[in-house]
Amino acid sequence: MNDLKLTPEQLKHTVSAQQFPFETTEEVETLQAIIGQKRGVDVMKFGLHANRDGYNIYIAGLPGTGKTTFARAMVEDFAKRETSLFDWCYVYNFKDQYKPKLLQLPVGLGRKLSESMEQLIKNLKTDIPRAFNEESYLAERKELTEQFHYASTAIAEKMNELAQEEGFMIQPTAAGIVTIPIIDGEPLTEEGLELLDDETIEEMEKNSANLQQKLSIYMNEIRALDDKLNEQLDALDRQVALHAAGHHLEKLNEQFEQCPSILQYVQEVKEDILKNIDHFLQSDEETQEEMAKALSESDALFRKYEVNILVHHEETNGAPVIIADNPTYYNMIGKVEYESRMGVMSTNFTKIKPGFLHEANGGYLIIQARDLLTKSYAWEGLKRALLHKELKIENIAEHASLVATTSLQPEALPLDVKVILIGNVDTYQMLYHYDEDFRKLFKIKVDFDVEMDASEQNMMSLVRFIHTHATEHHLLPFHRDAVARIIEYSMRLADEQTKLSTRFNELVELLYEADTWARLEDATTIHASHIQKTIDEKQYRNNLYEEKVQQNVLDETILIETSGASVGQVNGLAVLNLGQYQFGKPTRITATTFVGESGIVNIERESELSGSLHNKGVYILSGYLGQIFAQQFPLSLTAHLAFEQSYSGVDGDSASSTELYALLSSLANVPIKQGFAVTGSVNQKGEVQPIGGVNEKVEGFFAICEKQGLTGEQGVLIPKANVRQLMLNDRVIEAVKNKKFHIYAIETVEQGIHILTGISAGLKEDGTFEPNSIYGRVHNQLKNFAKFARKND
Repeated sequence: MNDLKLTPEQLKHTVSAQQFPFETTEEVETLQAIIGQKRGVDVMKFGLHANRDGYNIYIAGLPGTGKTTFARAMVEDFAKRETSLFDWCYVYNFKDQYKPKLLQLPVGLGRKLSESMEQLIKNLKTDIPRAFNEESYLAERKELTEQFHYASTAIAEKMNELAQEEGFMIQPTAAGIVTIPIIDGEPLTEEGLELLDDETIEEMEKNSANLQQKLSIYMNEIRALDDKLNEQLDALDRQVALHAAGHHLEKLNEQFEQCPSILQYVQEVKEDILKNIDHFLQSDEETQEEMAKALSESDALFRKYEVNILVHHEETNGAPVIIADNPTYYNMIGKVEYESRMGVMSTNFTKIKPGFLHEANGGYLIIQARDLLTKSYAWEGLKRALLHKELKIENIAEHASLVATTSLQPEALPLDVKVILIGNVDTYQMLYHYDEDFRKLFKIKVDFDVEMDASEQNMMSLVRFIHTHATEHHLLPFHRDAVARIIEYSMRLADEQTKLSTRFNELVELLYEADTWARLEDATTIHASHIQKTIDEKQYRNNLYEEKVQQNVLDETILIETSGASVGQVNGLAVLNLGQYQFGKPTRITATTFVGESGIVNIERESELSGSLHNKGVYILSGYLGQIFAQQFPLSLTAHLAFEQSYSGVDGDSASSTELYALLSSLANVPIKQGFAVTGSVNQKGEVQPIGGVNEKVEGFFAICEKQGLTGEQGVLIPKANVRQLMLNDRVIEAVKNKKFHIYAIETVEQGIHILTGISAGLKEDGTFEPNSIYGRVHNQLKNFAKFARKND
């Protein structure tokens, strides 16, 4: 079986430092493009060009593969194209103060309008009071008042003459005019009234009523004069106020004559100023309390004329690209802030604050899917904005509360944004299947690959990546032997000799830590020794649990044999994943067989410690045994399979070939060499299939053998399909080179059982078995089981 034994050269793809045409990375060009994601780049470009509803983008891939950096670089480059942007401002709505008005302005006009309105407010505060204190205004106002006084006095005299003729005098009151009878030249008193008889009193009342009717004509004349005076005074005030503010407003009209929306707003401001002239004036006779109240009202008045610049793009080059680092509902949609005044919460249109969508409007918004989906209402808010193509600022408390509250309802902003969501494949599938809006809104999926071909071009791209990152982050230069070791590490991450990993986060960690170790040695260049030290030290930081497991094996707390031979007992290999670190752990798998009808009993399953994939693997064993050995008689077999000292559960089918070897050994009563460990799943045809974690599994068993003592009779059986994934450490390769350890790559169960027992499987092409072969012995044993079972029926 030596033809199945792997050579040291097959155990690792060794990268020669001599193949690189540089001494250190300082001689290499800077990386200018995305590497290893050709499909992603092509799809991303199409998605960015697809300017249609619903063509937002979801980038799917594993963490640490550079999805965010990729998205930002692609979008920022695409966003340099010419685009139409606007400044967005909220202003006071003079028709409904609870519905602030939105202004869409050309870029730059937002800030100019705000500054101009601030200057207008300052001018109004000084010019209007000054105008109303000018002598010409006071003289004209006095003249109008005196004209009214002269006219009203003349009418009053006529009223007095008429009253005297009728025997009455008149007395003005708050309710109007009261007529008082005159007797003997004196006004009638209450005491005098009591002395009069009823007939006289009745006559007086009749005369008084007639007089009141005649006097009402004069009263109407006085009221008309008063109304005319008020109209004239109002007209004078408007004229003076307009004279004081008019040239400022006219200046605004001239400044923004090309923007109709601003001209309309300025007209509304003008009308409001003329309507609220009194608020600009301050009486000298006001008390301190009245002055404080007037000042507060004045602040509210002037605040109406402020401009709330929601978003401006004076400094934006191309389309905006926004990274939503904390995509809460309010951070996404915007909000209306409140402030407490005297224990009362209040707000106004200047408290409206923008969200990420406002800032990205007209451009691109990049969001981490996990961050968005874990924030209350954020995902629903984003969907609503994209579906309706408008951004409406709302208080989520109104959605969550049964009580409606009074709040501002800002005018909705038209939305034109492309959203790039970044997440994993599982999140995409969940949203696609369970959220019908997601399918409508995110029609472009960019799959992010975790590996790329280990071509010379990609290797040099990776070298440029190393150089670029080292330059940007002030790392020491990397020698070419260090680069070669990094590329080998990348192949190990990719689990493929012909691939490079695109998990750049882990490569960056390697660069940072290697730089640290090099500086601790006062080196000026990072060499392969520093890379290897980084890898070893990182393993040391994380492999405490692995060392404990190995120590338990050495102490025989965990029973693993690496020498001798046993029937129905095989060393299986599992991978324990601790998150930041994973390692291979040998496990003893045993099988017992005897006459019965139960078939293969999976003890792990019966103990509820077996996962569905492991159960499937065990069921496949029955299919294989039935096909090979039960063509002429039924299987009358009960077999118990167990993972010894397994307490936390077993899943996966990578041990199914190992379990089959244990069964065959037990049935054939032939011992298996304990110096071997086995991994690989098996199908019903007896073909050994590839598994994951092959490097960790081989290295895990080798570490145990090394600690117990290498005998030259130890090794591991792996599926042949896993050979291209081997990137083993130098200790294993050195042991193989010295023939202290062996690795076999097999394709069938027959090859595996031959290596493990030293006896041929003996399966002929016609389906019969060679005498004294493993399969011949198994066949005889199963035949005896069947005979015994029939005798006892």
